[in-house]
Amino acid sequence: MEASDLDGETSPGVALTRDLIRRPSVTPADAGALDILQARLDAAGFTTHRLPFSEPGTPDIDNLYARIGDSAPFLLFAGHTDVVPPGDSAKWTVDPFAGEIVSGELYGRGAADMKGGIAAFAAAAFAHLAKHGAPKKGSIGFLITGDEEGPAVNGTVKMLQWLTEKGESFDHCVVGEPTNAQDLGDMIKVGRRGSLNGRLLVKGRQGHVAYPQRADNPVPHLLALCAALKDEPLDQGTDWFDASNLEITSIDIGNQATNVIPGEAFVRFNIRFNDLWTPETLKAEVRRRLETARPAEKFDLSFDPCNATSFITKPGPFTELVAKAIQTETGRRPEFSTSGGTSDARFIATYGPVVEFGLVGKTMHQIDERVPVADIDGLTRIYERILEAYFA
Repeated sequence: MEASDLDGETSPGVALTRDLIRRPSVTPADAGALDILQARLDAAGFTTHRLPFSEPGTPDIDNLYARIGDSAPFLLFAGHTDVVPPGDSAKWTVDPFAGEIVSGELYGRGAADMKGGIAAFAAAAFAHLAKHGAPKKGSIGFLITGDEEGPAVNGTVKMLQWLTEKGESFDHCVVGEPTNAQDLGDMIKVGRRGSLNGRLLVKGRQGHVAYPQRADNPVPHLLALCAALKDEPLDQGTDWFDASNLEITSIDIGNQATNVIPGEAFVRFNIRFNDLWTPETLKAEVRRRLETARPAEKFDLSFDPCNATSFITKPGPFTELVAKAIQTETGRRPEFSTSGGTSDARFIATYGPVVEFGLVGKTMHQIDERVPVADIDGLTRIYERILEAYFA
């Protein structure tokens, strides 16, 4: 059954999710998704700002900031309308940008990650304002980027800088990323590990395989260096984080011939690291390990720019407020977790306390990404409870 068949029954959160899905905002395109959200926020009394940013070598990005109220406490909702490509559309049950409901589930790219989350906290804010009117004390805001799935250069980072330059600051933030593993209410993300990408080029000397004495095969050296990186754990974890881990993600010899010893071997690796490390200390440790196994002049080590450091919002009144709202609605006490990949919360955390809570993420980035419409409505009610408790 299509969503259009249910227009008379569709809740505001589900209807807005469907409308956003129908805008194919594959990074870096917006395709009108922010226009839809801005129009709804304007109609509800928010003051809105479109914030386009650019930087050489990166795509131009449009962003949206909205606020109602002009005093503290200021609760900010943050998220992204950009989505990853749908893949082969012919493999989907329905068109990935049609926003159709099938057997109680809303299908579409971005349904879980994270147009459903954005629609839910917008619907919750509208319901709160309809019940209480514009806040006499306190503020509600939205920080919505189109660059979370992309380079993350012209989105949240620059929006936060823009807010600081205008003299604005928030007190707490909820990011609507899909945090739940199986059921709505499973998990709140209170932190994230950092992420560092490295590249290692091992130098040898090319030659004929029949005359190995005239060559220097870099492959055994590469394997030894990989072992030096992997053999000893980086750490044993901390109170809030799992152990840091280094994973080899690519090995490239570039040799199509069977009778040639290659001259170079190349490896990529990624490290997900906890709060025991900074990018700088981690780079130094990687170099130390490599130099114990092979002289430095025999390899080239480099790292990609790192904008993903670890952060933690330790349990306190705000995290407990969010957890209580979830438990009251779902009957589940959510786990406080720092698992998973990176998100824009890593940028927000340097400006104020932030937690992540959204829909179930089982199908995000997959063919047939979808969420139960009941979960969108449940998430909307949870956000309503958060607003009620926050401004009580």
